[in-house]
Amino acid sequence: MKEKKEQQNSITELFQIRYPIIQGGMIWHSGWRLASAVSNNGGLGLLGAGSMYPDILRENIRKCKSATAKPFGVNVPMLYPNLEEIISIILEEGVKIVFTSAGNPKTWTQTLQKEGVKVAHVVSSAKFAVKCEDAGVDAIVAEGFEAGGHNGRDETTTFCLIPNVRRQISKPLIAAGGIGLGSQMRAAMVLGADGVQIGSRFAATAEASAHENWKNKITLLQEGDTFLTLKELAPVRLVKNRFFDEIEELYQTGRNAEALKETLGRGRSKRGMFEGDLDEGELEIGQVSAMIDEVLPVAEVFQKLLKEYEESGKLNFI
Repeated sequence: MKEKKEQQNSITELFQIRYPIIQGGMIWHSGWRLASAVSNNGGLGLLGAGSMYPDILRENIRKCKSATAKPFGVNVPMLYPNLEEIISIILEEGVKIVFTSAGNPKTWTQTLQKEGVKVAHVVSSAKFAVKCEDAGVDAIVAEGFEAGGHNGRDETTTFCLIPNVRRQISKPLIAAGGIGLGSQMRAAMVLGADGVQIGSRFAATAEASAHENWKNKITLLQEGDTFLTLKELAPVRLVKNRFFDEIEELYQTGRNAEALKETLGRGRSKRGMFEGDLDEGELEIGQVSAMIDEVLPVAEVFQKLLKEYEESGKLNFI
């Protein structure tokens, strides 16, 4: 990935970026500082609309435009409230890249594309990847079970998901879930991806909008410290803490969806990741967090990713 070796692929060409690296639009992490820093370093930064009121989203879009002249986009979970208003703001502000998730890709794809917006949709299975291609999206993000935050119910790993999706679709394919090293990036592309989406590694950066308590906690996590839960509502990978234990206690008395909703309450994710309550807050992160040892500036994350990518390509056993 050094400059002399750079070449366009379907992802860099589609989004007009230098490297096929997309920063996940994570709630409570992906504000304008993170998105602009990623774009300025040659990737594609995404604002996380899922944790922003419409007016906050508009403010972040404008600040991001002031902080970078490079392409950036917005991640929009389609099951969130104020969806029509969010789409309107994106179009009014002239954002040209949207990543949608948690919903039907047919709902907004054509509306956005008619305004010149490139649309990518996130899926967790080959079946839904095919539906995305039928819906006419510009790119597909296939996210494995290792990923943090809201996840697929089938628990298909990235290593299995990517080659299976690749053989069933022709659209540009972005791999997500369990990618935080340059070697993992190369592995995903060998398996058939055209680029990668990275969340957890960018969560632990100086520019991420999450609380410092939470960023520092990420660097201490070990293998097995996260778990996929809440399948009755919306599957989510969480760090094991007091809040997580409360959920697990409910499972011991039966999987009652209403009781789970009551325990989840409102604002748990904000309380944990944005306000820094590591005991009672909801803490979402991927399994790759076990390999994140320090909070770094985005520029250093890119340097490490690209160096590791190059070094992993020198391996030759045959």
